[in-house]
Amino acid sequence: MNRTGYWKRFRKSKSAMLSLSFLIAEALAVYLLPALFHMDPVTSDVQAGFNAAPSAAHLFGTDSAARDLLARTLCGGQVSLLIGVAAPFISVSIGLPLGLAAGYYRGIAETVIMRAADVCMSFPSIILSLIMVSVIGPSLGTLIGVIGLMGWTSIAKLVYASVLSIREKDYIASALSIGRSDFDILLHEILPGVLSPVFVSLSFQSGSAILQESGLSFLGSGIRPPQASWGGIISAAQDLSVLTRMPWVWAPSGTLIVLTVIAFHFVGEGMRDALDPRMKL
Repeated sequence: MNRTGYWKRFRKSKSAMLSLSFLIAEALAVYLLPALFHMDPVTSDVQAGFNAAPSAAHLFGTDSAARDLLARTLCGGQVSLLIGVAAPFISVSIGLPLGLAAGYYRGIAETVIMRAADVCMSFPSIILSLIMVSVIGPSLGTLIGVIGLMGWTSIAKLVYASVLSIREKDYIASALSIGRSDFDILLHEILPGVLSPVFVSLSFQSGSAILQESGLSFLGSGIRPPQASWGGIISAAQDLSVLTRMPWVWAPSGTLIVLTVIAFHFVGEGMRDALDPRMKL
């Protein structure tokens, strides 16, 4: 089916279209508004006060360092969305070729790659992430790399399962019988068949990456102040007084995390339905 057919099928899902519209609007807001209105997420406004309630001067109030929370929420969205987009592509860049090799060549390649994936998946990802971030040092690049590295196993297993099914098809046997190289078969015959589930998985992994960044930042191993991220902002809720008496400090960022993760999941479901060949227009 052509691209037009995929798009028509995707548009039939109201939840997917609404979620995609939300993500586009959110991305435009977090990247354009701070620049257009010259918002400063790091300068303190001592006169406004610390953890000040929302006002005309600070629509979302201020944090414990008297910094404008609206500016920090928008700029923090830049970091969180960047991680949500970049980390899954690292996962795919590692998991896709490994899954292709394991499923196509079988034998030693299958044993080594799949057992390595099983070992990695047997450890809690948050613990491994905390260890790696502590060793390397917390930074935006480190978080993207670590979260991306933690996601390769699910991609590899997804691709591996798809390749096992595709390699048994008659057209693969025909390609082998006429002497086509393994690389040519993998690139032109097998890869197109595994890209659809990979694209769907990317959407789900984007939401997962944002949650992982938020968890690491909440635990103090994420983005370091004064740089903002949604996870770093809601880490203020560890203080009981802030959690119960100052919801303006953490509620906007926490709400955006929830809405963004849900939106990515609905987009993923819409893509899954659109790419399912059993669905009919």
